[in-house]
Amino acid sequence: MLGEHVSDWGQLITRSADEHRRRGIDVREQTEVVGIDLAAQRVHWRAGSSGAEGVEPYDLLAYTTGAHDVRPDLPGLDLGYPVFTPRQAMQLGGRLPPVQRALVVGGGYIGLEMVEAMRARGIATTLITRSAHCLRRTFDPEMATQVESVIESMQVDFRPATPLQAIERSSDAVVAHTARGEIETDIVILAIGSAPTVELAQAAGISLGETGAVAVDHEQRTRIDGVFAAGDCAEAWDVVGRRWSNWHLGTIANKAGRVAGRNVAALSRGDPLERFPGASGTTIVRLGEFELARTGLLESDARAQGFQIDTQQVETRQIAGYMPGASPLHAKLIFARDSGRVLGGQIVGQRGAGKRIDVVATAVMYGLTLQQLVDADLAYAPPFSPVWDPVQTAARAALQDQSRGSGTA
Repeated sequence: MLGEHVSDWGQLITRSADEHRRRGIDVREQTEVVGIDLAAQRVHWRAGSSGAEGVEPYDLLAYTTGAHDVRPDLPGLDLGYPVFTPRQAMQLGGRLPPVQRALVVGGGYIGLEMVEAMRARGIATTLITRSAHCLRRTFDPEMATQVESVIESMQVDFRPATPLQAIERSSDAVVAHTARGEIETDIVILAIGSAPTVELAQAAGISLGETGAVAVDHEQRTRIDGVFAAGDCAEAWDVVGRRWSNWHLGTIANKAGRVAGRNVAALSRGDPLERFPGASGTTIVRLGEFELARTGLLESDARAQGFQIDTQQVETRQIAGYMPGASPLHAKLIFARDSGRVLGGQIVGQRGAGKRIDVVATAVMYGLTLQQLVDADLAYAPPFSPVWDPVQTAARAALQDQSRGSGTA
């Protein structure tokens, strides 16, 4: 919507409430659960439109409250526009026609999507981040630098290490106060981050994990009999780090939610339960003409978790170099020093670069080594790839460095 790729809100809805009702599901829109009584096995609800309240008993419960945007306690923050949900994005879109300058706060995926949307509308854009790099939890610093070069090529005023301190309105502008001075703008877009929505779970006595999200097992069961949880509010198993993590990604939420739903039905019938094996945090985003993707562990995470690793970074092309449209592709692999097992990867490049992360994600998910990645029979034709796919080029370079005893420590 903000990027003007989708014009109708309905296009974003996979299945409407009426479709669910036709399948016999009692859907109650604009109805908030305000309490969970685990001992009595019932939930307390309040209808937003009428204010009516009631109680609904349950035999089995799925807790799938998702996540919410982070809003730090800063003066004037209500003058900014959060963009965590589609509805918030629609509200922001209604404000944009007179806007000439926009300030985006936050260098995560949503922040970068807002940068792209603003520039696509011809709006002069400033991006500020608290950290020294954008995508600091997604890319290692040298790969984040590649992303920042893309941002600057879009004529965006990028200001890292510039935390927001306050927002106020002047007579003809909005003024953002930062640790590095004031920024005048027409609108402040807040993409500061997200957190699992667990307040109801906490109040009810449903256990949280070390991440602050609801603790679950591979069947999406919580530590309370008959209560399941899935999605952004719940933990998911990190297949590489071998620990419970909390990702806010639609892919993981969809898969885990499917397992939770099927297991609720299976338990009611006495059928065997399904398992969600976990994930590796694979993500991708577009920024202008560029595609940014990653999977598995960052170098810093791998070292912090005690892995003995080497890394390999290469610059190649996303298609055969003599083809029109060939452009640089930067790829990085993180792998175990002793076994060569692929632990993570990051890619930055133009059209056709990003989805190559799926090959790396498959290697990460199933414990493949550098040699197995090199041996994989990947498709080749000049309009789509060099003879050696970029991720295989990185793996070959890593193996060559290892054989010479010069892997990057």
